[in-house]
Amino acid sequence: MAKAHSLRVTAAAAAELGRHAAVAGTPGMMHLDLVDGRCERWAIRLRPGHLAGTPIARADGITLYAPAEQLNLLSGLSLDYRGDISGGGFLVRPGEGTVTCACGTAFSRSGGGRQATQ
Repeated sequence: MAKAHSLRVTAAAAAELGRHAAVAGTPGMMHLDLVDGRCERWAIRLRPGHLAGTPIARADGITLYAPAEQLNLLSGLSLDYRGDISGGGFLVRPGEGTVTCACGTAFSRSGGGRQATQ
C-alpha cells in the first residue's frame, strides 16, 4: 500500500467498519468507492468485502479497499465515525485542497480531482 495513496481511518471508524464487516460475513474487509454526492462532488459509499479493490488503509484489524482509479481522490483524507443516541454515520475529514459539505459526508477536490472516473 503506497503512502501517497493512503486514507487515514480513525479508531472510531475502524471499530464501526469492523462491526459492519463482521455482520456481513467478511471480517476485516470493507470496500469504499466514490459516488456522485449531492452537496459536494463526491460521496463515500462503504460495502463489505474487498470487491477487487486495492488496499488503501489498514487500522485496528480492518483493511479498507477502493478502486485503483479513485486513489488520487482519497489521498490525504480521513474517514471518521460519529455516533450518538439518535444514530451515527461516517464522516470525511478534509485534507489539503479538499472541501467538505456541512453534513461531512461528501467532498470536492480543488483542481483536477473532479475528472476521475468511477
